[in-house]
Amino acid sequence: MSAKINIEKVLLSPLDWGMGHATRCIPIIRSLLSIGYKVLIAASAEQKKFLQQEFPHIEFIELKGYGIRYSKIRWLFFFKLLLQAPRFLSTIKYEYRWLDKIIDEHKIDLVISDNRFGLHSKKCPCIFITHQLTIKMAFALIETLVQKINYSYINRFTACWVPDAAEKINAAGILSHPKKLPAIPVHYIGLLSRFKKNIVAEKKYDYCVILTGPEPQRTILEKLILKDIETIAGKTLLVRGLPASEETIQTASNIVIKNYLPGIEMQLAFEQSETIISRSGYTTVMEILSMQKRSILIPTPGQTEQEYLAGILQKQGLIFTISQNKFSILNAVQQAKQFSYSTITLPVFNDEKLQQLMLLIQL
Repeated sequence: MSAKINIEKVLLSPLDWGMGHATRCIPIIRSLLSIGYKVLIAASAEQKKFLQQEFPHIEFIELKGYGIRYSKIRWLFFFKLLLQAPRFLSTIKYEYRWLDKIIDEHKIDLVISDNRFGLHSKKCPCIFITHQLTIKMAFALIETLVQKINYSYINRFTACWVPDAAEKINAAGILSHPKKLPAIPVHYIGLLSRFKKNIVAEKKYDYCVILTGPEPQRTILEKLILKDIETIAGKTLLVRGLPASEETIQTASNIVIKNYLPGIEMQLAFEQSETIISRSGYTTVMEILSMQKRSILIPTPGQTEQEYLAGILQKQGLIFTISQNKFSILNAVQQAKQFSYSTITLPVFNDEKLQQLMLLIQL
């Protein structure tokens, strides 16, 4: 590559494990468009439909996902992922071959990959986005091995963007601040949140329940919530996280159920709600912290990252958390009322930060 790189068109692609990766790419896409870059989004069918509602005029290209499925049983989580490893590795190889053609066909100058390990090339700069430089595992020996494998892929990229604060006070703890960093340049870019704390809205809901993440765990949690959601005093909004669904669920008059809300409406729902109830996925965590909302978070069983995040954030007083095997929405609400919440302000990704990052790439 030449010493000076002229970037005009950017290919961006999020991982397909739930909607979190696609959601956290929204502020990056907005900033790219705001600054004047052309953007091509490569996504699986479900993510494409989700992002098209946010960006109807952007060019899309379909890219098959990893199709990872989670286990219904907590202790089987790791083993089920292990059984899917061959497909995972096959998809990475496919991505690499696919990207080689796409760069030439669409005249791509920069690739931004959110956790898609195969989207790197020597033809142009390629950025890898992750908050998991450390991937939490049940056993320390396995965790060390997985980190080495993780870095072996990350080091094939031009640079790594980490959506967190660089400082000691941060959102992801050892996940984003390991003892040893990858060999490529690592830049902490602030929280990625599609929401901005700039709407003054009157309270409309006591609770806003947001269901996210891969199946079957999304449906399992939904059933637990629907079982006694009508027993909660006050008004509750339930967002099912199903942009393609047209299903209607009948419930009490104080419960509002939506299959999906686009970004502007979701931000308003955040602002109008006193407490957010959701998974402790990192995208959700970033949005809650950026909006400084009270929250009750339920880690996906067996997903060590979410369990770790929930634990460290509760110790800091930033969230209240409860495990799924002990969860009932009524008990969670009652316990959260006794919890002492605190607030901190962490840096949030913006146009200025993107401009700084792009200058570093083009040097």
